[in-house]
Amino acid sequence: MTEVNDISGVLFDYGRAARIGLPEAVYSQGKPFPILVSLLEKFAAGEPPILFTRLDEEVAGRVPPEIMSEYDYDPVSRTAFVRPLPPRAKGSVGVLSAGSADAPVARECARTLEYLGIKFALYEDRGVAGLWRVIQSLPDINSHDAVIVTAGMEGALASVIGGLCPKPVYAVPTSIGYGAGANGEAALLGMLSSCASGVAVLNIDNGYGAACAAARVLGIL
Repeated sequence: MTEVNDISGVLFDYGRAARIGLPEAVYSQGKPFPILVSLLEKFAAGEPPILFTRLDEEVAGRVPPEIMSEYDYDPVSRTAFVRPLPPRAKGSVGVLSAGSADAPVARECARTLEYLGIKFALYEDRGVAGLWRVIQSLPDINSHDAVIVTAGMEGALASVIGGLCPKPVYAVPTSIGYGAGANGEAALLGMLSSCASGVAVLNIDNGYGAACAAARVLGIL
């Protein structure tokens, strides 16, 4: 079964995991509340495994507690999942954040990897303003099979890691920064213009997408 329109306004892709190895996720932000509750209730009751992203704490607090109690919910990453995938035998991902303000995006990465059954380690507050924080963690960072870098401001951490890490590097600009940062556009342009060869860049704040990109690479190990 690939598509079933079993909730008004929703055409759920049940066959995605079979096609690409990654199950469908539900992007919660902006969904009408009754539809969101219907989805949470439906998937709490049974298969398939499911991940909800961008589920704000205020919205989750309005969901009936008997439904939310079935989920592993994290308010920082704004993610909720049930029946995570079994642990993968191979592969691990290092997830870096430049500062604690980038935590929602970095932890969205980490939580998505956890849901997908992928080993990971979270390295927070490794920004370039204190480069020693990166250098002292570099042996551990380089021990992973892929690395995800989340950074706002000018996004320089992606270039630093891209020049020091031989593994696939995925850069995620975050919307953190003062006015000229333009809600992550400065970090995005900096990462796209990186002189470190082969750094792949995701959309602003797209921690989920970065985790899925890393999962695809780990799938060939």
